[in-house]
Amino acid sequence: MLILQKRHSIDLNGIGLIGSQDAKQRKISPKLRNNGIMEQKDYTQEIEKRAQEVFDIMSVRTSPEDMIRLKSAFELARDAHSEQKRKTGEPYIFHPIAVARISADELHLDVNSVIAAFLHDVVEDTPIVLDTLQEKFGSDVSFLVKVVTKQKKDKYEMSKQLDNFKQMLNSMQQDIRPMLVKLADRLHNMRTLSSMRTDKQMKIAGETDYFYAPLATRLGLYDVKTELENLSLKFRVPHEYENLQKKLKKDEESNKHRLESFKNAIRMLLEEGGIKAKVTSSYRQPYSLWRKMRKYGDDFDHLKYRHFVDIIFENEPGVREKDMVLKIYSLLTDRFKEKPGGISNYIDTPKENGYQSFHIKLLADYGKWEEVHISSDRMAINSKYGWLSETQEETIKKWLTNFRKNLKDLSKKGKDEKGYFENVVASFYNDDIMTFTPKGKPVVLPQKSSVIDFAYEIHSDLGNHAKYAKINGRLASIKTPLHRGDIIEIYTDKNSHPDSSWLECAVSFKAKKAINAYISSRPKKEFERCQCCLPIPGEEVIGFKEKDGAITVHKRDCPVAIKLASQLGDNIQAVDFKADKTLYPVELMVRCIDRSHMIIDLVECISNELNLSIGSINTTTKDAIVDLRITLGVHSYKELKEILRHISDIPDVDEVQAKAVLG
Repeated sequence: MLILQKRHSIDLNGIGLIGSQDAKQRKISPKLRNNGIMEQKDYTQEIEKRAQEVFDIMSVRTSPEDMIRLKSAFELARDAHSEQKRKTGEPYIFHPIAVARISADELHLDVNSVIAAFLHDVVEDTPIVLDTLQEKFGSDVSFLVKVVTKQKKDKYEMSKQLDNFKQMLNSMQQDIRPMLVKLADRLHNMRTLSSMRTDKQMKIAGETDYFYAPLATRLGLYDVKTELENLSLKFRVPHEYENLQKKLKKDEESNKHRLESFKNAIRMLLEEGGIKAKVTSSYRQPYSLWRKMRKYGDDFDHLKYRHFVDIIFENEPGVREKDMVLKIYSLLTDRFKEKPGGISNYIDTPKENGYQSFHIKLLADYGKWEEVHISSDRMAINSKYGWLSETQEETIKKWLTNFRKNLKDLSKKGKDEKGYFENVVASFYNDDIMTFTPKGKPVVLPQKSSVIDFAYEIHSDLGNHAKYAKINGRLASIKTPLHRGDIIEIYTDKNSHPDSSWLECAVSFKAKKAINAYISSRPKKEFERCQCCLPIPGEEVIGFKEKDGAITVHKRDCPVAIKLASQLGDNIQAVDFKADKTLYPVELMVRCIDRSHMIIDLVECISNELNLSIGSINTTTKDAIVDLRITLGVHSYKELKEILRHISDIPDVDEVQAKAVLG
């Protein structure tokens, strides 16, 4: 193994000033000038100091041999980036050192990942190649650096940005560490984004909000997720962010004494109950409030729960955490009034990223509902470190297994960049909700999921034939959105099948995949219907060949068809527009005399005699005359005429007409 004992300068030949967002920060002239001669500040001591901090962090959990490799990686990175600077005028090596520091300290990554953090930009922005890294540091480090390096291509599969995201996502089928190194890289980029141009700030902040912050959420890295979200908001909408900061500060000052009295009351209760716990309060960050304001349509002053109180109790040997939570809950509700429906139990049903706590809303003495979170020391640590926590290891492994399986399915769908990333985001990057079957089996779904998502999560056949549902015992459409804690019962019909409207309500990748598969499996229509005349099979029709080769069917008396016949006569096609299982929506207009049971007779005729489903009935009665509008679906013009005949035969029906309508 080659150990660099001495720094050697590397001739970059002008290479290294393109590539990642950081690479674009490197061209800068020193701030100090004297008679046209640039004066360079000596950063040697500061570089050594910052690097040593990384070494100190890693030394307690790294072998002496690996420490030599780690220091060698730093030396190589320092030499490779020696001529590069950031926009601030500082040496570019400050960035790799910072990424290594975040990887080592905040993410607790292994030594190879920290080595890769030092080296993450050398292949992209200097003459050093991956083979060199493999020779010096091994194939594992080489793999990690390769994944976080943007690939230069003559033609990108989707776009440069999206190809880079996909490259990192695909790497997670093998190893999650490259994504974590990239998270460290992105975190430092966001912390130093103020030196970039506004357009670059928007690009990087947009990527962060869309891609990196949700990933940190999924991995349970709460602190990383929170910082990324807030930095993204700060650079996307700086005025709005600053305004929120000011309002938060003002709100904090005005509520300081009241909130402190509430916390003191809780402390006294816990002390009297013999419970050792810390009681603190935290204001939600601007991004969290901004998101809530958008979600609920509230302004800042009317937004509820801008802060919350944390009760973190010590884990005691032999005492169940849940028992301690219930003891604290009992003490609190003996003293303070509890808001009905104000409990969120994330202990028995943790979030998918492993988060656990018991949330309750209590009425403080000053007449305001306060949100209180009750957690153990262990839960608080897990909430901070997410996937790094041993107790969450199995949860993350389970998610990764599911993630990798779905990535393979997504990759098979083709190169539709919108579809690919929308499905990734919908399936993995939203907060989850926990729903239940009638037997109490938990079903985890993305936020904003509908009954359709629930059905497909249980089984594809249940989804393909779902007709209606009961949510918490109440009848509901299969398109109804679900909420945390809902109990869902699905009712099926062999004649019920997915259609394109289901895709508008489906959120999960699993549901969308199954719906698209079913729709794709159906025989393709030979014709498209004219949206002006809306012909039905069995009517006198004619076809016109469009520019793309498709055939559009028109009624022969359609004004559009007449115009086309006069201008594009050679495009006329004879068509055989046959009836099949397709239902075509029609509206019946019925005029009759008002009498007892008239509506019942009409419904019985349509439902029982003709065995058809009614979409809607609207009635207007004036001076003993009833006008009805009834919507239903028919298979053919012959069937429609039969319906009109049956309705005409009903006593006191004077007139009945029909017209096709858009579905």
